[in-house]
Amino acid sequence: MATSTLTQLEPKSLIRPTHWSKEVENAYRFQLAGYRDEMEYKKLRQVVEVDVWPDSGFVKKLQRRKDGFFYYFDKLRECPDKEIHKSILKKLFVDNYTNYLPAG
Repeated sequence: MATSTLTQLEPKSLIRPTHWSKEVENAYRFQLAGYRDEMEYKKLRQVVEVDVWPDSGFVKKLQRRKDGFFYYFDKLRECPDKEIHKSILKKLFVDNYTNYLPAG
């Protein structure tokens, strides 16, 4: 029950990153494919898991929102430095719910 409640939460705030990180890279890939974030992709495409590279953890393949074609991403970084500030990271309002999540 807690999981379904958390997946319906809207972002509390938006953050424009200034430095590259794994989170920025994956946000860039989702937004390039036309999605707000991983939760929106899973909801609209009705998938349980997103394909990721096992060694880097980066998103491997996404279906484009506009036309259904696929984006295939490399194992390495693809977000150029000049695009970092265009990515948007979401901070969810989950601070008050952390006590109710299952341990582990």
